[in-house]
Amino acid sequence: MRRVSLLTPELDLSSERDGYRWRGARVGLALGADEIGACLYELDDGQRSHPYHFHHAIEEWLIVVAGSPILRAPGGERVLSEGDVVCFPAGPEGEYQVTGPGKVLILADNRAPGLVEYPESGKLAVHPAGKVFRLADAVDFWDGE
Repeated sequence: MRRVSLLTPELDLSSERDGYRWRGARVGLALGADEIGACLYELDDGQRSHPYHFHHAIEEWLIVVAGSPILRAPGGERVLSEGDVVCFPAGPEGEYQVTGPGKVLILADNRAPGLVEYPESGKLAVHPAGKVFRLADAVDFWDGE
């Protein structure tokens, strides 16, 4: 059985995009998990993990490992504390964004395909294909048939 420390992880991911700078560890992959994905994000003050988003058909959990990250959700913003756990249900009621400072573990079902909607930028991402579409480009089901 594999083991990963959330306190001293092997960081194997990062983002250098301004406003979204983070270091991370693919915890689920390191554990050899098939059903549940988990990623640890280390966020500096003011840096975000991802744009404001929600998932269709899956829920996500966020566990605060360290620090005091800010959670933005449909009800507004709030500061989280070490040990806090938050569940984001599937659909628009599960919209969220997390901003540092802090270290958070995000867990989700690895069900494929995964559909992630970014309501502020009007995009839809399809995983694991890695394709991103503008919702404004939607066509009628019968278009082209």
